[in-house]
Amino acid sequence: MGKKPNKAKKATKNSKSTSAKATTLAPISFTDALRVNEGFLLSECDPRSTPAFAGDKAAGAKALEARAGEIGEFQERLYGESKVDGQRSLLLVVQGMDTSGKGGIMRHVVGQMDPQGVKYTAFKAPSAEERAHPFLWRIRNALPHPGQIGVFDRSHYEDVLVVRVHDLVPKATWSRRYAQINDFEAKAVEAGTTVVKVMLHISSDEQKSRLTRRLERIDKQWKYNPGDVDERLLWPMYQEAYQAVLDRTSTDAAPWYVVPANRKWYARLAVQSLVLECLEAMDPQWPKVDYDVEAEKARLAAT
Repeated sequence: MGKKPNKAKKATKNSKSTSAKATTLAPISFTDALRVNEGFLLSECDPRSTPAFAGDKAAGAKALEARAGEIGEFQERLYGESKVDGQRSLLLVVQGMDTSGKGGIMRHVVGQMDPQGVKYTAFKAPSAEERAHPFLWRIRNALPHPGQIGVFDRSHYEDVLVVRVHDLVPKATWSRRYAQINDFEAKAVEAGTTVVKVMLHISSDEQKSRLTRRLERIDKQWKYNPGDVDERLLWPMYQEAYQAVLDRTSTDAAPWYVVPANRKWYARLAVQSLVLECLEAMDPQWPKVDYDVEAEKARLAAT
């Protein structure tokens, strides 16, 4: 990363105890409420639910805004820490079916961060060069550097989701990838990267409604892809593939968080809260300077 990120709007110490953590928040963290543990069943997760939050849409919008500045401050502290040999970073992985709200997460949550401190990668179908390498090659190249927050818009999990559903490689190939992914993520965590994996979970009916709105609005028609209807026909297969991902790759080192996403406002608040709770646990520190602050004040005053 080149220049130091511009200072984001600072959140006051009191901001953590105001409306963002008012009575609308349940007595459980978002990380605890949304984490995938053993026995989790995607089919039993209500896409309209709002775990860890008891408020309505208006309250959710206020909570989102109340803590917006904190991500910027944490990011700057993380970057500053890296200037004195700090090796830590954070990686946000966002997965979900078409129309699940990934774009909204990028605008309303990732958009709260200084772009100079973010390493954003949107993974599309692999290029000819990428196909010539092992499937994790392009993922490894996109990992955040120390001091950065990395964001994956889709990810290496496409190689056990789309690939599996469309039978693009033999089952023996994609079935090996779960263990390869776990090993890859464990090594990334060991090297200092906190991995936050989010699945945006919507219902089939909600996806149909969102696709319908795209067709009905001239300003949204450009986002519609006729292939989305073909993918909808494979919905049960995708749900099965996602369940396998959650079962086999939600680890202690890099757990999955399933975010009910039928309510866009809640999904944005939940992802913001997940990132903030992980950054709070990391607690990056401002670097200590190697000069005498008071002496420098005196020198500066004399000029």
